[in-house]
Amino acid sequence: MFSHISKELKHHAPFTIFGAITGIIIMIFFQKLPHKVSYNIFYVLHPIHVVLSALVTASMYGLHECKCITGKCLRGKCNLWILLLIGYAGSVGIATISDSLIPYFGEFLLNMPKREIHIGFIEEWWLINPLAVIGVAIAYFKPSTKIPHSGHVLLSTWASLFHIIMARGEELSWVSYIVVFFFLFVAVWLPCCISDIVFPLLFVKSPDKTTN
Repeated sequence: MFSHISKELKHHAPFTIFGAITGIIIMIFFQKLPHKVSYNIFYVLHPIHVVLSALVTASMYGLHECKCITGKCLRGKCNLWILLLIGYAGSVGIATISDSLIPYFGEFLLNMPKREIHIGFIEEWWLINPLAVIGVAIAYFKPSTKIPHSGHVLLSTWASLFHIIMARGEELSWVSYIVVFFFLFVAVWLPCCISDIVFPLLFVKSPDKTTN
């Protein structure tokens, strides 16, 4: 397991670095974005991130444990409640860490004046929680991991970014941009790999190498 985790982290590091670079570029161009606009953008990116994360997490579990290969999970092979629980916890729980908690820690270290923790499944519960369920439902009928995972990484980076943009009150120094880059990288690299790959595989009893 540790060897597999290390391999996945190494494989995803370059794309995550690319995502963090795009985040810094966006931040430079949107230095004076109003707080309300940043908030609204965050609550567009974060929910889509949750959908894709739920889709990938549930698909990863389904493909290995439930034999979800041809259109949908085979009857009798999958406990839908377990699939829902794994997809929900792996998406909402870890997406909150990625998009909100880790960025907030960076905002705290940089002493940003408007820093707040935006917990989506509580603050906008009516939006985030149903979308997580929708992601799991899509995974049941049409499991997929590759393309949604790539989109998940970029969306997570940008959601974390706009969480940080909401907190800033003045122009950042170049040192602050380095710190932001570091937190954008960490906020996506570890949580996304854990939620999409490691977390669902922890519940697989008989691993199957099938992927989609």
